[in-house]
Amino acid sequence: MTDVPTQLLNDGRAIPQLGLGVFQTPPAETEAIVRAALAAGYRYVDTAKVYGNEEGVGAAVRDCPDWVFVTTKLWNPDQGHDSTLAAFDASMKRLGLDELDLYLIHWPVPRIDRFLDSWKAMIRLREERRVRSIGVSNFRIPDLQRLIDETGVVPAVNQVVLHPGFQQRELRRFHENHGIVTTSWSPLGRGEALADPVIGRIAAKHGKTPAQTIIRWHIDSGLNVIPKTANAGRLPENLDVFDFALDHEDLRTIEALDRADGRIGPDPAVMEMGV
Repeated sequence: MTDVPTQLLNDGRAIPQLGLGVFQTPPAETEAIVRAALAAGYRYVDTAKVYGNEEGVGAAVRDCPDWVFVTTKLWNPDQGHDSTLAAFDASMKRLGLDELDLYLIHWPVPRIDRFLDSWKAMIRLREERRVRSIGVSNFRIPDLQRLIDETGVVPAVNQVVLHPGFQQRELRRFHENHGIVTTSWSPLGRGEALADPVIGRIAAKHGKTPAQTIIRWHIDSGLNVIPKTANAGRLPENLDVFDFALDHEDLRTIEALDRADGRIGPDPAVMEMGV
């Protein structure tokens, strides 16, 4: 079984550096894929209310004899102080857990401007020891700064789209300066990066697949990474990235793949799905 390294969060807790994302995993298949992941050695699963598969995640995790780090997220229409508390209760009921490792605000949705109230509710949940760590997802620097300025509580994590073609360097520098762990969603660029000949050459050099090479790039860059797959056969491959490391030349070559138009998914400045 692979021993996945952990990263220290700014609240003193540890998070595995590599986990399984279950975005777009069909609810009927989620329990089986998470059970397969746990059997392969994963100990970190990332879900969200809007994914519709919290029940399957919880069913698999509850049967695991080992500690499993579980993340879920507050969906956009549930933002607001009291509605955040209610949404958390509903997620915990679906997961069937007594305490959650990490709760995230899924998107800032600046037009409705309720994420600060949600953050205050999440601070309360942490103080009540119902959730161990709190963070955000898809937040921009001004959004993060507002949370910090208004409450003094720095998010433990910001989960953002990040892959070789969209590396979010300015945001990552802000994270580093404030002790925020960067979690990469869509870390393989929705598969587009797998076909990049530059990635292919580096993969061949190390005797690894393109997917393993990209995941290792996230690891070597100090990122937290949650590749998703609904194919149980790929689970061990995505986890088999701790027996090699990229060298300085590899890292510099991949850094050159960054581009301004590489964003995948919505822009957080205008994303309003569900509201």
